[in-house]
Amino acid sequence: MRARRIAAAPLTAILLITAAPAAPAQAVPTAPVQAGAMSTASAQAEVTRTASAEGAGQADIDFTRPELVAGGLQIPWGLAFLPDGSALVSERNTARIVQVRPGATPVEVARVPGVSPAGEGGLLGIAVSPSYAQDGYVYAYFTAAADNRIVRFTLAAPGTPQVIRSGIPKSSIHNGGRLAFGPDGMLYASTGDANVSGNSQNPQSLGGKILRMRPDGSVPPDNPTAGSLVYSLGHRNVQGLAWDARGLMYATEFGQNTWDEVNHIVAGGNYGWPVVEGRGSDPRYRNPIVVWTTAESSPSGAAVAGDTLFAAALRGTRLWRVPLDGQGGAGTPDAVLQNAYGRLRHVALAPDGHLWIMTSNRDGRGTPGPQDDRVVRFPPAGGDPGETVFADDFETDKGWTVNPAGTDTATAGRWERGDPDPTTYNGVPLQLGSTVSGTNDLVTGRAGGGPGDADVDGGLTTIRSPQIALPAGTSLTLSFSYYLAHLNNAGSTDYLRVRAGTTVLFQRLGSAANTGAAWQRATADLSAFAGQTVRLEIQAADAGTGSLIEAAVDDVTITRNQPTS
Repeated sequence: MRARRIAAAPLTAILLITAAPAAPAQAVPTAPVQAGAMSTASAQAEVTRTASAEGAGQADIDFTRPELVAGGLQIPWGLAFLPDGSALVSERNTARIVQVRPGATPVEVARVPGVSPAGEGGLLGIAVSPSYAQDGYVYAYFTAAADNRIVRFTLAAPGTPQVIRSGIPKSSIHNGGRLAFGPDGMLYASTGDANVSGNSQNPQSLGGKILRMRPDGSVPPDNPTAGSLVYSLGHRNVQGLAWDARGLMYATEFGQNTWDEVNHIVAGGNYGWPVVEGRGSDPRYRNPIVVWTTAESSPSGAAVAGDTLFAAALRGTRLWRVPLDGQGGAGTPDAVLQNAYGRLRHVALAPDGHLWIMTSNRDGRGTPGPQDDRVVRFPPAGGDPGETVFADDFETDKGWTVNPAGTDTATAGRWERGDPDPTTYNGVPLQLGSTVSGTNDLVTGRAGGGPGDADVDGGLTTIRSPQIALPAGTSLTLSFSYYLAHLNNAGSTDYLRVRAGTTVLFQRLGSAANTGAAWQRATADLSAFAGQTVRLEIQAADAGTGSLIEAAVDDVTITRNQPTS
């Protein structure tokens, strides 16, 4: 490791899709679906293409093909996916965490100590560490005897959780409770006003807020207010958090008697409660992008697939679909699964593209059926992954070219295909020694030494695929596994980006946090390139000299799906 690596420096990693010169230029107007969620089904539902705004990316989910993942659960509340594709589900009143997977009986894997369930309180949201393969951490938000708190633990030792944040106001109602890791690697938590509306506008209270913290519970240096976990305020009871592929954040929120909300969340934003419910005219407060009456929604969990936000409705007993415009706005929502599964607590997108839903019919406010409470999933429309047009797991050389234009500036850490070497810096994994499949991947310099010996240095490194002929008259999906690792001298101007021409399809922003390498899966819609010959171009760049930056890509595939009409 070189001692100079301490100053902050911008970093970039970009995946470009460039059409061959003979093909007409054509931007891809759609956004990818980032894997990771859950779903529910209905025999009465129809195959439906999710509504979209301004031609944005669409999410195809087949609601006619439900699959029961788990039944007989006791008031499930939170859900988070493990790297193997199974999911952890928290039960509010039992304090259990069960592992569920299609075709298998749910298995209790943890029972969280210190939970004091009462009213709407108990074991609420859970999240899995982005670096789970390295640290094994599971995070939980729960109501204790005196407060709401956030803990982390490993499934090997769930009885000895570490409290990373306490002192969140509690009540029998309005406890918030959703946990989610954002694309910046930070842990976000939604808190309720604990039935004291004044908490929401009080910057010293953790109630009625969205909190942003490092994985150890400490305050990130780039939070809106120095030394404060508060990311946004003026909330009544947020229970859904989600991000789109561009990194924009959204939250679903319970109103009082009139309006439920979907809000575009920005750092330092004030969303008005208790002064405003729904839309208002006071410029001090940000207006929601969608409102519903409380009878038709009461939204809890949320997930984004493509450019559609899904919101699970409790009192409304339906799944709302909100088309996003990619700028923080929304089109007109519609609903599916109305009265098909009763009260819906959560919705999430699984790594394989299935949409999962979770019911809450045994919480005292629903009418449970014989299988309740349930987790149900729905497949992507078209069923199977489709015909493979192109695939590369990098076990053999298929003709990728490094520095194809001769303009790369990186002095070290250039892309190469090979067997990677694991490196860490102060416990942060930077280059993984494991691939998604097989032995090889594409990596920014196989280390062969310390963490600073082969990371990206000096600027840009590029690798370009061979030409790929795409069939005409069909929908096409690009899928790839990736990671981008960096230390806490990165910032929000650093990113991992996927684009076609000038259209951004996928983006992950850096942050002032140590972000360890962890394989993730992303997909992008390439249908606008049907009938063209394309090249995939992958770029990684360190625009300065002070940061440790590693990137890798594996298992790139392009599949042909249902014919376009």
